[in-house]
Amino acid sequence: MQNLARVASVLVFLFGFAALPAPSDPPLSTYVGTYTGEPGRNIEIVAGDELFAVQDDAKYHLKRTGPDEFTLNTGDKISFQHDSSGKITGFLLRGKLHTRLSAKVTTESAALAYPRPLGENSPADYHYHPPADLHEGIAVGDIDRTELGTSTADAIVRAILDGTYKDVHSVLLYQHGKLVLEEYFYGYTASRPHQLRSATKSVVSALAGIAIDRGAIPSVDERVLPHMTYSSYANPDPRKASMTLGNFLSMSSGLDCNDHSSTSPGRETVIDETPDWVKATLDLPMINNPGSKAYYCSGGVAVVGRMTENMVHMQLPDFAQANLFGPLGISRADYAWNYNLTNANKEYGQIRLRPRDMLKLGIVFANDGRWQGHQVISSAWVKTSLAEHSQVDETSYGYFWWRPYLNVGPQRVNMFAAQGNGGQKIYLLPQFDLVAVFTGGDYNSDGAPPNRILIQILLPALLARHSER
Repeated sequence: MQNLARVASVLVFLFGFAALPAPSDPPLSTYVGTYTGEPGRNIEIVAGDELFAVQDDAKYHLKRTGPDEFTLNTGDKISFQHDSSGKITGFLLRGKLHTRLSAKVTTESAALAYPRPLGENSPADYHYHPPADLHEGIAVGDIDRTELGTSTADAIVRAILDGTYKDVHSVLLYQHGKLVLEEYFYGYTASRPHQLRSATKSVVSALAGIAIDRGAIPSVDERVLPHMTYSSYANPDPRKASMTLGNFLSMSSGLDCNDHSSTSPGRETVIDETPDWVKATLDLPMINNPGSKAYYCSGGVAVVGRMTENMVHMQLPDFAQANLFGPLGISRADYAWNYNLTNANKEYGQIRLRPRDMLKLGIVFANDGRWQGHQVISSAWVKTSLAEHSQVDETSYGYFWWRPYLNVGPQRVNMFAAQGNGGQKIYLLPQFDLVAVFTGGDYNSDGAPPNRILIQILLPALLARHSER
């Protein structure tokens, strides 16, 4: 090291220059802009404290792993390209070039950089206020008049603002018949619909139940294939004829369909690329007897939806509007649902709902199917769909409803949950007369901020108050 320093000193003395420092990584703002994606689905690169990509309102974190190189949490690498002047011209992802269209991004995507706009983002500046009464059937109240207390609201919101719980877009807490906390982050508002991802499955289950309530479907024991329009199926197996609606609702069809297996021919990423999701699912080989084992299978949700459509003689969104959303005061302008079950559907069959409308669904299930005194879903279906019918990923599972539990110290808290990738949650906690709704952008991650909020803040507060009684 001393010899190198001596050489450098000689160079300075003889030639009047010093060795150039090692080039530093360009600032994150260098890469910001809009890039080509699939037709009609551009990709935006946004910089805040970190760099991230946005497509279809979904945020995907990028970690710098080399010069002009970043890695998604899926392991895929993004390599930015530039011209001779150093200007970014595009990026390579899986060997495909995505050309930079402009150095600008939308306001909605830019807002995903921070929980609240800079200058309004200080946790110390937050002070609780009761939710507004929007006269849409949801009563509101003051959290300080519940066992949660203002301190719980302060702890949750300030921990989102300081980054302890990242990418939480909304928190709604409804206890003892009143909405007592409603907060939005990252540019989201009460009027903006949010993608539900797999929480949509629980809505499809509710619609199948309503079809049973109306007599259009005799029962969950109804066999599926007689109500499909296909003349034949690949991988013929006599067990396919015995598959029932209940088998699909409990993820136990017996088909080789497992989203969480990289080798299953029925995993979601394979089915999504087919021209008919229902046919592709029913064409899969059988690996178990129907009802014997359960695997997380998104293709089975398409089967349930199509069977329901065929038996009620209506498209599923129309049936939902007439029998579920309409009675809850949710108009067509309040949500978006592309239910084209083909590879042309880049929304992948999911619903976009406002968080208050997600809460309405939770309230209905918490109240045995009633909404403002009206029986929207039968009490029998609510009980049936929330009961255990299988084990999926080592978790108790109903009919497209999860039955998870959380450990808070030595205490186990049971709940029911509709949930989707990124932190979309409708939690039912009967023990505390509580419905909790979260939306978020923690996509393709194991971070699960809503679960952590429950374990670290919400449930300890409730358990402490209940122990005092």
